[in-house]
Amino acid sequence: MAIAITRENYLLHKLHSLSGIVPVGFYMVQHLTLNTFTLGGPEYFNRVIGFFEAMPKHLLLGLEVVAIWIPLLFHAVYGLFIANRAQPNSIGTKYGWTENRMFTAQRWTGIFLFIFLAIHVSTTTIAKYAAGNAEPIMFDAMQAKLIANGYAMFVLYLFGILAASYHLSYGVWNFAIRWGISISEQAQAKVQKFALGMFIVVTALGWAALAGFLMHKPTVTAFLHSVRWS
Repeated sequence: MAIAITRENYLLHKLHSLSGIVPVGFYMVQHLTLNTFTLGGPEYFNRVIGFFEAMPKHLLLGLEVVAIWIPLLFHAVYGLFIANRAQPNSIGTKYGWTENRMFTAQRWTGIFLFIFLAIHVSTTTIAKYAAGNAEPIMFDAMQAKLIANGYAMFVLYLFGILAASYHLSYGVWNFAIRWGISISEQAQAKVQKFALGMFIVVTALGWAALAGFLMHKPTVTAFLHSVRWS
């Protein structure tokens, strides 16, 4: 397989693998699950936002920084380091095994996700704190962003969720090997099947959340927001 690790960064590799599952992976599944409240309409989705925004500001910010942004930033930056050092051998060689193709896809989705998440975070969390209120992440604002410019952001989010779902699901398979959970080929094959099922379920969650924004007609507020995005 591709060579991307040496003795001196063995610990960082282990921590990188762990951070991708806990807390980053857990947060991603929880985030997509809560976002499916869009299926119920603006009121249901905004209640979720309201629940978190009702928390003391310092507590919410502290949780975001410690439990989400620091682990995510470490995972993303060190992931780019791994991708840069890797030497994929799944294309044009005799080593085109399924595992090598999975490895290559993992690295490319990681690079894409770095760009996608930079856009997502800057237009949601950062925009929220810059505005001093939760309006930029409420249903109308999110809907307007997704439908503006010929649904360009909607398409970007479709691929972003697909990439994130694959990256997490393959990461579970890789994590199980790296941490000695699945040692035999039989165990690894079972985890690989689980990862495939997880990929389908997580993708469905994310796409269902996006579908919720299309199921409900834009309000005047959403229309005005979409004009700003256009």
